[in-house]
Amino acid sequence: MIKKTTDEHKKSGKRILFSVVFLVLGFILAFSYRTLGKSGEPGSIKSAAFAQEEQYRESLINQQERNKELSDEIAAKQEKIRKYEQSFSNREEEHAGLVEEAKDLRLLLGVVPAMGQGIRVTLQDADYDPVEQNPNDYIVHESHILRVVNELTISGAQGLAINGQRITSDAYIKCTGPVITVDGRTFPAPFVIEAIGDTDVLSASLHLKGGVIDSLIRDNIIVTTEQVKDLRLSALRNES
Repeated sequence: MIKKTTDEHKKSGKRILFSVVFLVLGFILAFSYRTLGKSGEPGSIKSAAFAQEEQYRESLINQQERNKELSDEIAAKQEKIRKYEQSFSNREEEHAGLVEEAKDLRLLLGVVPAMGQGIRVTLQDADYDPVEQNPNDYIVHESHILRVVNELTISGAQGLAINGQRITSDAYIKCTGPVITVDGRTFPAPFVIEAIGDTDVLSASLHLKGGVIDSLIRDNIIVTTEQVKDLRLSALRNES
């Protein structure tokens, strides 16, 4: 009986010891599980890496959106600058056009000297016998001069002069016998009309068939024309 009791005590002690060991082991496993579950599990590490990747991705998307906004803003400002430049260019062209127009008007008004290529037309009285022929049929009249002047003006002459006297659209030309009066100044024949402009255009306009030159020849006027590369016409207020 005693021996049996001793064996039972030993078995009971082993059970208690195993229980304690299992209890401690369970506690250790539970603690390890909690610890690894929070910071050491592969799934937890993977989740942290994924969260960081998502954060980088979101940051990249935000940066790309910001870059697009900046690109759109730059494009808008460049378009605005282009419009300003175009507007400025248009104003420059308009200003240049006005300056050129003012220059042409000054030339036509004769208030500034005129220089450049042009044409020179000389009108002379024809030979006649004053006993048998009417001298008025062989001398240059103001109507002859006006034909030439008007034709040259229509053809784009930028400046005109008669015997060195600048004339304008309202110039006063009057014939008095063998001489003419231009704005109060008297000039004898021959009468030299000079015009600055495109020499080919001016010459062609005068030599049109049935035009000015032909009409002058029919009126017994001696006409000569000359294209000049370098003409200079004095201004109205600088008649030297």
